[in-house]
Amino acid sequence: MEGLEHILRQHPFFADFAPEHGALVAGCARNHRFDPGDYLFREGDPADEFFLIRHGKVALEIVAPGQAPIVFATLGPGEIVGEAWLVPPYRWTIDARATELVRAIGIDAACLRGKCEADHHLGYEMMKRFLPVFIRRLHATQLQILDVYGKKR
Repeated sequence: MEGLEHILRQHPFFADFAPEHGALVAGCARNHRFDPGDYLFREGDPADEFFLIRHGKVALEIVAPGQAPIVFATLGPGEIVGEAWLVPPYRWTIDARATELVRAIGIDAACLRGKCEADHHLGYEMMKRFLPVFIRRLHATQLQILDVYGKKR
């Protein structure tokens, strides 16, 4: 466990995180490896884990019936994949697919939600860290929509 706690402290998402909170999060963590083409999660599945990317790239995709998946973001080392674990009904609304070898730390969502409920300081810290992720992803999506719909035909 000490190894995962050390790795978590090195990830930008947990920069300046209180050591006692880092230990709590590490208790919910495990290593993952995804080969190119593997899905970290699929739309509609339970959002039971989120991922800290250590190595590789992950495409965030939406799928329209009868069409190829649309990649709306590509994430790399130092980034977080998966926010739906925070909001009921805790289901993925997108797909996340490895585009190359990905090494990541997965954080068990139920485990972490329970610890956040028991320690509201931890919960507040997590929300303060996830809110900017939400805002960045929303802004990136807005820019893509402007790019798609702003083109003259």
